[in-house]
Amino acid sequence: MNRSWTTILLIAGLTGLLVLSGALQYRWLRQISESDNEKAHRRVQEQAERFAMDFNREIQNSYFNFQTGPDTWAKKDWLAFNERYDYWREKTAYPELITGFHFLETGANAVSLKYDRGSRTFVPVEENGEIVDLRKRFADSKNFRAVQSDIYTLLLPIHSEGQKTAGPIMIRTPSPDNPPSIAMPPTVGYLAIKLDPTILKDNILRDLTAKYFADNEFRASVTDKAGASVFQSVSGDARDATVPLFNVAPDNFIFYANKDLMDKIGERRSDVMVSQKVETHSFNRIESNTNKDGGVKIEIKKEGLPRTSVFTATTTTSDRPGDSPWTLNVQHVYGSLDAFTASNLRRNLAIGFGLLFLLACAIVAIIISAQLVKRTAQRQVDFVSSVSHEFRTPLAVIYSAGENLADGVAKEDGQVSRYGDLIKGEGRKLSGMVEQILDFAGANSGKKKYTLAETAVSEVITDAIEACRPLIDEKSIAVETNIAALPSINADKNALTQAVQNLLINSAKYSNGGTKVRVNAENGGGNIKISVEDEGIGISKSDLRQVFEPFYRSREVVDAQIHGNGLGLSLVKQIVEAHGGKAMASSEPGKGSTFTIELPV
Repeated sequence: MNRSWTTILLIAGLTGLLVLSGALQYRWLRQISESDNEKAHRRVQEQAERFAMDFNREIQNSYFNFQTGPDTWAKKDWLAFNERYDYWREKTAYPELITGFHFLETGANAVSLKYDRGSRTFVPVEENGEIVDLRKRFADSKNFRAVQSDIYTLLLPIHSEGQKTAGPIMIRTPSPDNPPSIAMPPTVGYLAIKLDPTILKDNILRDLTAKYFADNEFRASVTDKAGASVFQSVSGDARDATVPLFNVAPDNFIFYANKDLMDKIGERRSDVMVSQKVETHSFNRIESNTNKDGGVKIEIKKEGLPRTSVFTATTTTSDRPGDSPWTLNVQHVYGSLDAFTASNLRRNLAIGFGLLFLLACAIVAIIISAQLVKRTAQRQVDFVSSVSHEFRTPLAVIYSAGENLADGVAKEDGQVSRYGDLIKGEGRKLSGMVEQILDFAGANSGKKKYTLAETAVSEVITDAIEACRPLIDEKSIAVETNIAALPSINADKNALTQAVQNLLINSAKYSNGGTKVRVNAENGGGNIKISVEDEGIGISKSDLRQVFEPFYRSREVVDAQIHGNGLGLSLVKQIVEAHGGKAMASSEPGKGSTFTIELPV
């Protein structure tokens, strides 16, 4: 009882540990998954923002580099513009991005000019449909947008007061929710910068995709405000990152007076840029004014020079980050980062719980194995007890008969002959039991050899019946045979005869007063079926599943003190399976049993 309680407590403790391990594993894996998901979202958002920053920087380079004063257009002196154009082509990684320029004057008697690359001058051009469309786009100053994405054109206003800054000046773009309306000088015209859509899509966007999403873990696409695809596409509605694109008003706004360009794609970005040399200045005040025109006018006083100087820069702020015509969409190849993380979590949980399940199975297997070993050991003890009992009876008979012969109790020839037959018969029983035990041991060790040859089934059955004749006559059992015309089989005749003999002995031993045993042999479904049917005590359903196991004897048989060692049916199964067949049993308690051997032809 103490051992049983110890085992139960041990099993309960192991089960509790497994449940606790599973709960902790689930909790920790969820925490790790959520942390990884959060980090991955931040990472992909940062990559998308860098992508957009590089793209917008390239557009801004193509935009602010050509922000010249009105004197260039009034005097038709194209030297400054050509210097800016040459400088831009030298510094940019995509010199074919800009396909052309138009300058459209405003006011009365306004003319339109087009840049001629051959003569490197602006020449007059007729007011065609393209020019008329451009004029309509900047006519409404309140709704003016510097980026005209549908026609891949940048509109740069030229004001009557040019820039006077000695170097680049950085200011913070105001919030989209509180846009400025700052006093701007009058506009003398607009410079239309035509961009090549092929360069934008096939070069810049593709290069940026390769730069930031080269591992093919994420897909990047670009859509316009209507949701139409501009560059590549993603499936579904899930987006892991979305960033405004194609805007000339970034968070950190930079103005240029010395033709300095921002970093190209792939180059390191600086927060503050200077032109030819590093200078240190302190900026002590920023003032701004507003009016209906919309724009920025910055006056910055720089100290540290021989005298205090005032520098002024102007530009438009009508294009804000929220007004970006394009949107960069980033999506994980799995559909979304959340779906990928959830899939990883499920996989990790499956692996973790799978290992716990294997551990639980191992524990269960150990327990079951221990129980089987315990049951087998008990059966072996019962086997030794039953074999000792089986040996004791014939040995006692032999000892008694031998003693009588030695003491001269039996002197007549008839008595001596009977004692001799008795000793011979009991010796045969002992020899049979010893042979059965040796056969079982040989079969289990794998050293049992079978000599297969062409064998007649009828001879096997006849030999088995004759070998069991003494027991059959002793029990007064009639054996009925029904043997059909059967083909020969490839078998070990002696071993197969022993198997049928064990079935006959089993039927006679458990006949319980029955007087008939039927032996049938037939050809069914390409197999030879040999069955032995008795009218004995039968076998219960619970015992029927274990009847072919070695050492097994049902409790009813033991209580009835029916002699046996539990090896006969086990040997039958081993012999039949060695011949490629199978042994089966069916029974009904109180009405008898039927044992069937099925062998291939």
